Amino acid sequence: MATIMKRQLNDEEKRTILNQHGRICYATGHPIPEGEKIHFDHIKAYVNNGPTDLNNIAPMCEKHNLQKGQLPLEDFRIKLRIEDFFNQGQRLTLKDLLKYLKEKKDIESFGEAVSIKEFEGKIILENASFKEEFKVETCPLTGWKYFYCKLPVNVLDSDDDNEHSQGLQPRYLISEKVFQMFRHFQNFPVLQPSIGRIEKGKILLFDGQHKVAALLWTGRKDFECKIYINPDLEKLNQANISAHDKFAQTRFFSSIMVLKLGAQFGKDFDDYKNNESILQKTEQGFLEYISNKDVAQTKGEIKEKFRSYLYNSILEDENNKWRPLVSTSNRGSKEQPITLDVLKKSIFANFLYTEPLTDNILSDNYKRDVEAENVIKLMNLLFDQTLQNWNSSASPNDMNQLKLTRLFSSKSIMAWSDIFKDAISAKLEINDTEERAMFFYRYLNDSDLKKINDIIIRLVSWKMWNSPKNSDIDNMISTNKATLKKWFKENNLTTGYLMGASE
Repeated sequence: MATIMKRQLNDEEKRTILNQHGRICYATGHPIPEGEKIHFDHIKAYVNNGPTDLNNIAPMCEKHNLQKGQLPLEDFRIKLRIEDFFNQGQRLTLKDLLKYLKEKKDIESFGEAVSIKEFEGKIILENASFKEEFKVETCPLTGWKYFYCKLPVNVLDSDDDNEHSQGLQPRYLISEKVFQMFRHFQNFPVLQPSIGRIEKGKILLFDGQHKVAALLWTGRKDFECKIYINPDLEKLNQANISAHDKFAQTRFFSSIMVLKLGAQFGKDFDDYKNNESILQKTEQGFLEYISNKDVAQTKGEIKEKFRSYLYNSILEDENNKWRPLVSTSNRGSKEQPITLDVLKKSIFANFLYTEPLTDNILSDNYKRDVEAENVIKLMNLLFDQTLQNWNSSASPNDMNQLKLTRLFSSKSIMAWSDIFKDAISAKLEINDTEERAMFFYRYLNDSDLKKINDIIIRLVSWKMWNSPKNSDIDNMISTNKATLKKWFKENNLTTGYLMGASE
């Protein structure tokens, strides 16, 4: 019969618990050093009807017990493991979680290939460790075949991009969402299946990865799914993106939308460029080609994809030093202070032409690659003078970090980038209105880049960036762009100063 815990554990009860668990913190399994205070807590929280018998009590170190707060001990334990997984890096998907859990021996395998046989309205999936039969359904609108099923984790994988094909997985996992759903699914059922497709004997999930991720943390090993057999991948991808953006409760992060739309658009662009029946190929012609190909998309939606393609060509370039510092969410953080929205309203707004061009894309007059390279060079020059010293763990009183925070706060970069462009325009003698609109759509030589770097040095050297903490600048950078830009100029952050005039 289990011993019942009193309000305070006595010494004998504590010894019983330590004999059972060892002098080990239940949260992470690390040893609790001699001389360090041991806390004892409910594995299932008392407030959630956790029993008070000693089998529901475990030792914890003081640090983790204080961090746990009101969470049940087992939930806190999973929370720490989820944090450990997400500490692996940015842009993690269900595939990354499956790899992590396999390495930790929580699952034996995933992504195993299956043989597929279809006959008499049924489909049979089979491999060395699995065999199941399911009824095949047909979509009345598209004619696509699909089936509902429950599948073990060993035959499931994430529909990510790879070197051979474009995946349909539209999101990255969000730590908070995984943990919230993990807690939810302990008490509530899953109302909708995850959705996937079959490709070359693999079952790839592209919708519902957060559900699967959360259920994996609860210990589930099989999952309800809806699987398409031979869908039109382009239409399925468009439907999936719309489902995750327009009609979803949790909308896309703008940076993720750029990655997905940019990648999809790039594939269509390559198809267009290789289409031998079209002799004169231009960006405007390409947008018309897409519009005629898919009448369901509006011109505005197609243009949004086009701009995403341009942004993506810069953000995802391996030579762009800003890449690790650009947030994958809609908000900046200490680790990733720059958001896509800020870039669109500052660097891209001033130095990237986002309207479709009429230049023949197969001629030497077409310079999109040159323009992208120039924008990346500009961003790298700025990085070398500034963001390479970004320190996410710096103390609040670190003056260098304070300077960088002021420089790259959202309103600040939007305000000074306008003045910055005017200075570069004057130095490079780009004065024509049309040329200024297509600012970097040209070749830049080493002399041009040196002039730009000199202006960056002047920008970074402006004395107000180094003002003491809580100075006027700290109040001003939280105002709107127009007010801040006026204040910059009143305090001598002007075109003339950036070009070399004294303060």
